[in-house]
Amino acid sequence: MTVTTLSTRPQMSEAEWKTRCDLAALYHILHYYRMTDMIYTHMTARVPGEDGTFLINSYGDLFDEITASSLLKMDMDGNVIGDEGNYNEAGFTIHSGVYKARPDVQCVMHTHTRAGIAISITKKGLLPISQDAALLMGDLAYHDYGTPSTQTECEALGHSCQKANNIILRNHGLLTVGRSIPSTFSRMYRLEHACSAQVAAMSMNDELIQISPQVLAEVEKKYGAFDTNLESGQLEWSAMLRLLDRLGTDYRR
Repeated sequence: MTVTTLSTRPQMSEAEWKTRCDLAALYHILHYYRMTDMIYTHMTARVPGEDGTFLINSYGDLFDEITASSLLKMDMDGNVIGDEGNYNEAGFTIHSGVYKARPDVQCVMHTHTRAGIAISITKKGLLPISQDAALLMGDLAYHDYGTPSTQTECEALGHSCQKANNIILRNHGLLTVGRSIPSTFSRMYRLEHACSAQVAAMSMNDELIQISPQVLAEVEKKYGAFDTNLESGQLEWSAMLRLLDRLGTDYRR
């Protein structure tokens, strides 16, 4: 049975409330797929129609506890706007750095999954050995580990994310950015899938078959343009929202 939760919207624009609902849904989707690290890691989204503000989770909430109204609004200087709340300082450094460097980006995701961390530790990084990896190789960058919560790291990350929309943070985890919440989730799901497949393949202690550079170039030519389209990830996103409704997830409050 589908459960529809009526939302009680505080005083704010319809656009901000929709973004809050979508971002809260994103946290619950990651909880469903076990792409969490207790109260750590963070997903953010810009507030539509406002310069220099974004939404982030309240530090201390588990992903399945997050709701549209529990999200914090922040500016690029680290000030919480409206209701007071705690935020992850390292998270602010990461997300503000990306938003300052990439005006086109509307959503940023950062995870600490086992597979993502494992691949971030390997010298060769993600290899072109799976279909998911093939779809990523032309839009993938690496960022060397830096001291968290520093201005230097904020600026360095901003520089790294100018090169690609999928970033492997060395010795740390994964990061994806996009022009919408659905497209950013689609990238993270694909990147996580590629990392998981590689970790599983490496555990078999056999030689890995890599996709040829020619085929990789053809894949990039065919699918690269769609991945930057605003509609990218929308079909999957609609399916995820239906899943949350079937589960009775109360994120729209």
